[in-house]
Amino acid sequence: MIDNPNSNAPFDEILIREYLLDNPDFFSRYPELLLAMRIPHAQRGAVSLVERQQESLRQRVRQLEEEITALLAMASRNEQIYMFNSRLSMQLLKCEDMGDLRQVLSNGLIEQFQFSHVRLITVHDIDSELSQIWSKRLDSGYYFGRLTNEESKRLFGTEVGSVALSRLSKECGQVIFAIASQDPMHFHPEMDHLLLSQLKQLLDHQLTKI
Repeated sequence: MIDNPNSNAPFDEILIREYLLDNPDFFSRYPELLLAMRIPHAQRGAVSLVERQQESLRQRVRQLEEEITALLAMASRNEQIYMFNSRLSMQLLKCEDMGDLRQVLSNGLIEQFQFSHVRLITVHDIDSELSQIWSKRLDSGYYFGRLTNEESKRLFGTEVGSVALSRLSKECGQVIFAIASQDPMHFHPEMDHLLLSQLKQLLDHQLTKI
């Protein structure tokens, strides 16, 4: 049986820990202990409790600043996406035929996000390659990530880095809304599909009217 290294301590450390947790003002009554206590530090050896607390607070402040910066960047990007989506939606609602709709959709997304390809692809049952993509890649309605070279060429006519795919509603027929980026990491399975969902709903509405 391995001996507890603290078994010979004059006090039960658990009791001391519980006492300090129950009495958070203990060191305010005995401030000299803060400077007398030494705590191991990976870079600086032993430091006082006050120094260690100050360092912990500085680290926490840096962490919060990084989180705030990330949140502000996300908020700014979401605002840009919202404004873009509003403008594109108004343009799509003015389209009177499929050709205009395809052009407006493609030009808008490529100009805003530098995507390499934007397609609306009708799937026919006799097309086995597209049917496989429809049934396997899009069994959940959406697909984000990479495709095989054969799938890329069938959808976009060339190899691409990563894609975002969505099924449109049954009322539109078997139509795939497909976006491609040359960046293999741009679209990935964990990403949010809010923008794609909003555009999909608009296309569902507009295609049934054209």
